[in-house]
Amino acid sequence: MAIEMIKTGMLATIQDRGRFGYQKYGVNVNGAMDEGSARVANLLVGNPEDAAVLELTLSGAALRFTEDHLIAICGANMSPMMDQASLPMWQPIIVKKGSILTFASYVSGCRVYVAMAGGIRVPLVLGSSSTNMRGQLGGFNGRSLHSGDILEVGHVDEASRSARLWKKLQQSIGPTFNAKLFAMAPEEQVTIRFIPGPEYELLTADSKQKWLNGTWRIDAQSDRMGYRLHGEMLELEGSKEMISEGTVHGLIQLPANGQPIVLLSDRQTTGGYPRIAFVAAVDIPMFGQLKPGDAIRFVPVTIDEAEHLLLEYEQDMAMLKAAMMLKCSGA
Repeated sequence: MAIEMIKTGMLATIQDRGRFGYQKYGVNVNGAMDEGSARVANLLVGNPEDAAVLELTLSGAALRFTEDHLIAICGANMSPMMDQASLPMWQPIIVKKGSILTFASYVSGCRVYVAMAGGIRVPLVLGSSSTNMRGQLGGFNGRSLHSGDILEVGHVDEASRSARLWKKLQQSIGPTFNAKLFAMAPEEQVTIRFIPGPEYELLTADSKQKWLNGTWRIDAQSDRMGYRLHGEMLELEGSKEMISEGTVHGLIQLPANGQPIVLLSDRQTTGGYPRIAFVAAVDIPMFGQLKPGDAIRFVPVTIDEAEHLLLEYEQDMAMLKAAMMLKCSGA
C-alpha cells in the first residue's frame, strides 16, 4: 500500500517518538513536536504508539491514497476534507482507494498528525523513523517531503489490532471514539507550567517578576529546534561562566539578549546558556501546537507536582489504549 504526496504545505515530515540513546554522540533526538497527538493517532488505528506518522505544519497539504486505508487525524484543526467532504478528527476513518485527503489553512493549532494502519514504512536509522533534516538521516531520505513523493505503508497482518479494528468499522459496529481529551483547546493565552532551573535564582528580582507576570509571544524566528520567546528583557545578577552540558526536551535557556529559548524536538545535543527553567513534561506537547505570535504565560510548579501531572496524563493515555484493545477484541 502507498500514499502519494500531492502537496506538502509549509513543512511535511515523517516522525515517531524520537531517536534516543545517541545524544552523547551528537545525534539529535527529533520526533513529533506534539507527541501526544501522534501517540493518540496511532492508538486510534491500532498501531503501536511509536509507529511513524505524518507531521504536517500549518496548511496546504494534499495526499492521494492508492488503496483502501484506515487512518486517524489528530492535533491541529486544518479543516481536513476527503473528496470535498469534511472529515472528523480524533477517531479512526476508513478511506477508499483513489481518495484525496486535503488540509486547508488552520482553524486552531499548528501541526496535524496523520496515522495510517500499519505505520509509514521507512528504514529505521539508529532505532527511529524520525526525520533529522539537519543531519539528513531518518524519515524519507533524511529530508522533508516533496510533492510527488510516494510513502509506503506497513503491512497490516490479519491478526493485528489494526486489521480487527478495520473489519469492525467496515461492519459499522460500535460508537465512534472520542479522544479529544488530548487536544489543546484554542485560547488567547496558553498557560505553561515550569520547574525552576539551576540558574533561575540568578535572575534579578525584577526579571523574576517579568518572567512570572509577563506575556511571552512565540517569535517568528522559531522552528522545530527551539522556540524563541519575545517579551521584556531578562537579566542575571552579575555574570556567570557556563560550561556546555547536555540538553533536555523543554529546557528554557537565557541567551545574552535576555529573550528565552525553549528547546524542542530538534534541539542541539549540548548547550551553554543559563538554564532558567524546564517546561513540565506534560505541557511540552503544547509547544507543537503554538505558532509565531501566540501568547503564553508561565506558572511555577514543583517537581512533585510536575510528576503528578504527567502520571495523570499517562493514565488517561493508558485508558485510551485499553479501550482500543477492548474495541478491537470485540468486548
